[in-house]
Amino acid sequence: MPTKDDLHAFLRTRRSIRHFRPDPVPESVIETILHTATFAPSAHNCQPWRFAVITEPAVKARLGNAVTSKMRTDMIAEGASDAEIEKRAALSLQRMAEAPVVVVLCRDKNAVHANTPTETAMGMQSTALAGLQLLLAAYAEGLGGNWICWALYAQEATRAALDLPDDWEPQAFYFLGYPVLSPEPRTRIPTLEIVKMVTSSELKIS
Repeated sequence: MPTKDDLHAFLRTRRSIRHFRPDPVPESVIETILHTATFAPSAHNCQPWRFAVITEPAVKARLGNAVTSKMRTDMIAEGASDAEIEKRAALSLQRMAEAPVVVVLCRDKNAVHANTPTETAMGMQSTALAGLQLLLAAYAEGLGGNWICWALYAQEATRAALDLPDDWEPQAFYFLGYPVLSPEPRTRIPTLEIVKMVTSSELKIS
C-alpha cells in the first residue's frame, strides 16, 4: 500500500501535458480512467457527468472545425485581426489532432435534485470534480492530460458536431495521451497566503 507521503507526492506531481506521443491509448485503459472518474463526489449523489470519447481522426477534425468556426465568429466580433484568428484556429486544430484521446465532459441537465439555479451550479461543480478525478486517473495510468475550456464557448457547436443528446451540456475537453515529456512544476502561491484559519476568538464568539 502506498504511504500518505506517496499519495501526496502523486497528487502534487501531476502536470498539464500539451504534447503527446502518437501511440494509441488502449480502450481498456480509457475505460479504467473513466470508471475511476465516476467515483468523484456529487451533490445529492446525482452523478451528472457524461463522457463523449473521441479517438478517430475524422471525428476529432469534425469537432475541431466546429469549435474553431465558433471561435472565428467570436474573435471577429471582438475585432481580432485575420492573422490572429487564423493563427489561433490553426493551433487549436493542431492540438486536437495530436491528442490521441479527446474526452468531452458533459453535464446531464436532467440529473439534478431540483430545477433551480443553485442546483444547476451544484451539478456543474460535481461534473468538474469528475474532470479532476479523470486527470488523476489518467496520471495513474501513465498518461498525461490537459483540461481545455473550449466547450464552454461552443456548447451548441460541440453538441451538434458529435450528435450528443440535448440534455448533455458540454463543459470541458480533456486531451489525453502518453506524454512526450513532463514539464517542470509551476510556482504555487504559498499556502499561508491563501488560507485563513477561522477561530472563535476572531469571531468574538462568547
